[in-house]
Amino acid sequence: MKLNIQIRKIEKQDLDFVYKAICELENEVLDFKTFEVIFNENISNPKNVYLIAENEIEGLGFISFHTQNLLHHCGLVGEIQEFFIHEKYRGQGVGRLLINEIKDFAKVNNLKSIEVTTNKKRVENVAKYESLGFALSHNKFTIYK
Repeated sequence: MKLNIQIRKIEKQDLDFVYKAICELENEVLDFKTFEVIFNENISNPKNVYLIAENEIEGLGFISFHTQNLLHHCGLVGEIQEFFIHEKYRGQGVGRLLINEIKDFAKVNNLKSIEVTTNKKRVENVAKYESLGFALSHNKFTIYK
């Protein structure tokens, strides 16, 4: 069965879908009120791109993309912050459609690069990102509070 997938900008009414997706992605229940404040701030920031993939019935997945001018790139760079596809729709091209929208945005806005980070526990994501055109080029180090 072919999915009838629509991609559009995320709006305030998508909060519950995105909240549930992020909680599933992070395997924890996040504080909803804090999440809502950050969500509304991020979707209203013109430097960010938040997209949802949906069919006639439900949300299938979403992607968040933040851009900034970086000195070491001497220009605008974008980073995928969150990328989620509902489990039952994985492997059906939904993620590729969302990534293609981000690639189109990057081309139109003359971005120097698109970056994405994945948690080391999500080993399967490395091959997926490489299949989408990403190169494994950096290590990321983190200090937690």
